[in-house]
Amino acid sequence: MATTLVIQPVTRIEGHAKVTIQLDDAGNVDTARVNVIELRGFEKFCLGRPVEDMPRITPRICGVCPWSHHLASAKACDAVFGVEPPPAGKKLRELCNSIAYMEEHILHFYFLAAADFLLGPDADPGVRNVIGILNAAPDVASRVVKVRHMCAKMLEVLAGKPIHPQAAVPGGFSRPLAGSERDQLRQMADEALELAKFSIAFAKENVFPKYLDVVKTLGVISTGFLGTVDDKGALDLYDGHLRLMKRDGTFVDFPYDKYTDHIAEHIESWSYLKFPYAKEWGSFSLENPAAIYRANTLARINVCDFIDTPLAQAELVEFREKFGRPAQLTLLYHWARLIELLYNAENTIRLLDDPDITSAETRVKVTPRAARGVGVTEAPRGTLIHDYTTDADGLITNVNLIVGTTHNNAPINMSVTQAAKSLIHDGKYDQGVLNTVEMSIRAYDPCFSCATHQLDGKLSVKLDIFDADGKLLDTLAN
Repeated sequence: MATTLVIQPVTRIEGHAKVTIQLDDAGNVDTARVNVIELRGFEKFCLGRPVEDMPRITPRICGVCPWSHHLASAKACDAVFGVEPPPAGKKLRELCNSIAYMEEHILHFYFLAAADFLLGPDADPGVRNVIGILNAAPDVASRVVKVRHMCAKMLEVLAGKPIHPQAAVPGGFSRPLAGSERDQLRQMADEALELAKFSIAFAKENVFPKYLDVVKTLGVISTGFLGTVDDKGALDLYDGHLRLMKRDGTFVDFPYDKYTDHIAEHIESWSYLKFPYAKEWGSFSLENPAAIYRANTLARINVCDFIDTPLAQAELVEFREKFGRPAQLTLLYHWARLIELLYNAENTIRLLDDPDITSAETRVKVTPRAARGVGVTEAPRGTLIHDYTTDADGLITNVNLIVGTTHNNAPINMSVTQAAKSLIHDGKYDQGVLNTVEMSIRAYDPCFSCATHQLDGKLSVKLDIFDADGKLLDTLAN
């Protein structure tokens, strides 16, 4: 008899999700779906608000990656007002972005993903967590906790607080950076760089070789990729233009505000996440995924021609010698994440050493007008698009958000399906197998809290009512 397996909740991710795996009569996987079971309505309740409020509102989308929303929103406001921030304003924003990246990538690799590799996917779930890592590698763990806390302190120096910031404003940055503050941050940046160098060396010696067979087989799919590069084709996480790369490595570059010419959004009844796809490549289908692309760390180091900091570039060269371009193996997201950690540590030092960073000119005046503005940054979890339209009074009339995890919604489902089909046979599975299926999700470092942002009446809402014994009494749906 056919059986339904449910993994709920998916652990060690940001947000909430469950996996539903349908087995056929022989006990083999028929279908697998990642059901995102939370819903937020930011695109709707921001309507009618002054556009300059958006950089203060949108960081509340997520407490884990508020800086990404803050900066993308500020850039969208710049475009609405038709202004260009002064050099110091842009560099202070980029500095905050790189520091936030370090904090986020440290969080994911060590706190969320590392337990699978350091303790093993089959380890007791009671110890397969950050506490287990603390016990297994206390010296490494204490160093990691110190530097991640230090990154938060760096953001506090720059912006007054590390979470839900208000420092980036339409037209620039709210305050200059004092020379004494720059000197304080510079010392911290050196320590962050040392951890970044240690992390990728540690992983290449102790993690990736040990699990190379898993890397080559788990969650493997073939897709295109989306990321941001500068005018020379270098990796750029704050500014530049979008690059959409096909599976064969060919690509097209386009400015932010032309994203709708290349990307469309599809809706399925079983998820509150939208499914973006490259509309020039075909129609959306999980079964025939010719139009599906991926975002996030692996995508970004695939689409860029090079990285313009020396240590990260050396790692990129080694990575491409091993895996080619574009690399498709899903678990390589972890390796790419550590290359980006190193890049952001180098970029933080580069920005702090830039004389412009302490200039008093950090913002320009803005005036409300009727306009459309698109702001894009590369969030740790993928390309983040904020698209605002205002009336003549500067009030929001339309909002569209495409969040990093949203780009990866279809690929996550594809990877989970591949993982489940490769691991579950004849109805045989255990907690280690199910956790290994989860590993194919964690590779993408999804933030489902960010991604479930739309509430427009197109998505169905279903409520299952159970009694105290777990018996389904009724189902209500719109």
